[in-house]
Amino acid sequence: MASTVIDSKVFGCLYSTDKMREIFSDKNLVQKWIDTEVALAKAQAKLGIIPQDMADEIGKKGNVDLLDINAIGEHYKSSITIVPLLKEYKKVLDNNAGEFVHYGATSQDIVDNGMILQIKEAYAEIYKQVEEVEKLAAGISEKHKDLVMAGRTHVIQALPITFGFKTAVWTAELGRHLQRMRECKERILIGQFSGAVGTLASQEELGLEVQKIMMEDLGLNVPVISWHTARDHIAEFISLLALIAGTIGKITHEIFSLQRTEIGEIEEPFFMGKVGSSTMPHKRNPQVCENVIALCRNVRGLAPLAVEAMICENERDWGCLLSEWDFVPKACHMMGAALEKTADILNNLIVYPDRMEENLFKLKGMLLSEAAMMHLGEKIGRLTAHEIVYETCMKAFVENKTMKEALLENELVSKHFNGEEIDEFLEPHKYTGLSAEFVDRVIEARKN
Repeated sequence: MASTVIDSKVFGCLYSTDKMREIFSDKNLVQKWIDTEVALAKAQAKLGIIPQDMADEIGKKGNVDLLDINAIGEHYKSSITIVPLLKEYKKVLDNNAGEFVHYGATSQDIVDNGMILQIKEAYAEIYKQVEEVEKLAAGISEKHKDLVMAGRTHVIQALPITFGFKTAVWTAELGRHLQRMRECKERILIGQFSGAVGTLASQEELGLEVQKIMMEDLGLNVPVISWHTARDHIAEFISLLALIAGTIGKITHEIFSLQRTEIGEIEEPFFMGKVGSSTMPHKRNPQVCENVIALCRNVRGLAPLAVEAMICENERDWGCLLSEWDFVPKACHMMGAALEKTADILNNLIVYPDRMEENLFKLKGMLLSEAAMMHLGEKIGRLTAHEIVYETCMKAFVENKTMKEALLENELVSKHFNGEEIDEFLEPHKYTGLSAEFVDRVIEARKN
């Protein structure tokens, strides 16, 4: 029976994906341990360290389905090493081949390698998901690069932008995460086989060759030196997930915010049967966005823990590893779920151009205060123009007038501009700057 939300039959769909549950399942973990032991045996047999027939038997029986995972768990109650695996593995090996499993290795070699092999699978899945979200954001940006809406700073309407410009900022940020993932891949996916204290003493002069052949077999990079107590690349991976979670959290929070009734410019996907409230039937709550926001918050919260786990003592410290065994899967589970849900949100995002258009005029022309200031500044100087437009806007606020009415009541303004000219520079569709051009730049940059 599940005891965490990740494996819960009730809440599980909110916190993980089927793919991530498969990657971080007990079955896959134990298989990765066995894969490591098999690769080690094959490398040692190739170099004549152990008999070839022993390595063949180890490889032939290298299937998790032959082992009793429950028994391995029982053994862990008395031994936080790889010994529980070795006991069960030995039971299925014929011709005394069990005596040649784990030859010269240490427990941490196997568990570290197992975790990296899981991370390798999770990395590929997460990269694919980020790529999909980035592609969807780019599609929205191209489609809506000319759709004018109110830009906001400090949650207050500021100047007109286009919706495509807003989402192009997301696209560029996601693109940088893809770049970061590519750049750190070599550092993160690094194998472990170093022996008791990291010196490969048990392998004598063949240790580096064993290591090289073994890592080639597993598809991992060869370490320059043991990383038993050097956990920076694990911390880097979790920190990278935290950065991605920062972006995904921001995107979904923006959708969440713009869906509120008083704004209503965009909405997360809706379908008949999606219920927002048990007591208020009218509610179309942004509940998927809320789910993603929570997941991303939790992922970001694991980054400090990953850095804390870098503090390892001497040449071995299981206290670091036990933390990693908890937060690495958690981060991947929640990141996978957040990305999966965000892809669906962007793929089926509901956009309301009419509400965007309506909201452009909520401030009755004051959204274009900068444009008014710049035009007036050409006549009387920018600082003076700022003071006049500021006073005009505050008067319009208090007296509930339009920006045009307030401007025309100012003698200095009416001296330089008539009503038609004011209408011209208070037109929001003509003051979006280089919004569309910036979208094109982002889309073009994706090709490089």
